[in-house]
Amino acid sequence: MDVILETLRAGLPVLVLQFAITLALLGLGIAIYMAITPFHEVRLIREGNVAAGLVLGGTLVALAMPLAATLATSLVTLDILIWGLVALVVQLLAFFLASALLRGLRHMIEEGNVAAACALVGLQLAVALLNAGAMAG
Repeated sequence: MDVILETLRAGLPVLVLQFAITLALLGLGIAIYMAITPFHEVRLIREGNVAAGLVLGGTLVALAMPLAATLATSLVTLDILIWGLVALVVQLLAFFLASALLRGLRHMIEEGNVAAACALVGLQLAVALLNAGAMAG
């Protein structure tokens, strides 16, 4: 039992620090995402726009996936920070790819087009899975 408690004493502060850094990266990622998208997700969600809710929820999950892989596979906190930032850049590039593929995406989301939201979320999640796999390497 003493070994378990000692391991907990030594590991818990590292776990809390790494988890906090990962949450901060997730917050940074969603803040940047909301700043670069041409639509105002929070306002649209408050107005009852289901498409905007799907997009924002899907984006959160898509940003979290590679961050979780980085958190699970990195032993050093600096690795989590650096690779977490790389993961966020890749995910944000996925949005630009989706915007290029889905012309008129802003209008579709603002109009509540759930099909367009699902396509965007699908692309983001597909990239997130590949990104997470690459991060877990």
